[in-house]
Amino acid sequence: MPAFATIDYHVTSRCNQECPYCWGPQDFDKTEVDSKTAAAIVRKIAQSGAQRIVFTGGDPILRPDIGMLIRLAKQEGFEVALSTTGDELTRSFVRGYGGWIDLISLPLDGASEDVSSRTKKEGHFTAIMNCLDFLADFPTIDVKVATPVTLHNIDDIPGIIALLDERAAHMPNHLFYNVFHAYPRAMQPQSWDELVVSHDDFQALKAKVEGSPHSFNINWLDHETLDRLYVMVFPDGSLTIPSGSEYSNYGPFLEIKNLEEFLSSTDFDAPKHLRHSKGWSREHRE
Repeated sequence: MPAFATIDYHVTSRCNQECPYCWGPQDFDKTEVDSKTAAAIVRKIAQSGAQRIVFTGGDPILRPDIGMLIRLAKQEGFEVALSTTGDELTRSFVRGYGGWIDLISLPLDGASEDVSSRTKKEGHFTAIMNCLDFLADFPTIDVKVATPVTLHNIDDIPGIIALLDERAAHMPNHLFYNVFHAYPRAMQPQSWDELVVSHDDFQALKAKVEGSPHSFNINWLDHETLDRLYVMVFPDGSLTIPSGSEYSNYGPFLEIKNLEEFLSSTDFDAPKHLRHSKGWSREHRE
């Protein structure tokens, strides 16, 4: 087994949202690789031995060839995840491509439109509720809801969990919840002091939530967990490993001959990555 299980392919930086905590790629519109190169990247990731590919962005649904890439990834034997902002996700899209998707990840920044709109555009909460409604008609797709905890929503997390408890009772999908400690890392300057909660406050929230049983798994990702965890391919086809607040870019992914050997020379934390990966593996869950 290689030293990594998942590779995140950021197929685009285009996005309808402007989240202040976002540490995805920014402004790659003019350097996004074409469909042929994107397909070669998917095949190269498969050859590397990764078990799962996460199509993310930006919002991957805004890339016109995402359906082709999803089908190709499944043909290459991947567990296929789609991490989308949700405002472009439709029933017709899932009807067309859901047969090749194992997991859909959706962000939820609050238990109401009022709290959500502090970090997402107005209407995003309603869009996610709509997605959860129609995804219940596609039970073979796992559903992950993810919340970056910030000073804007830390008091609202119990409300989100109550909302998901209610949803889980009526959804046949495997539903789980990732609670992220918003990480002070971004490709554009941010006022982190106005956004990031303290380590102690994040741990206190975790203790409060874990004091009650819930009908779905809750995964807590603090700053230590999130650091040096990801292997990313950016929209221009370059390999990027985030470490601390920095993005280390290693040039064209397609030119790397042995990915596992190459990663051993970077800051990537392979043991932590593999421990974390067990939380989503269908094989591990079953």
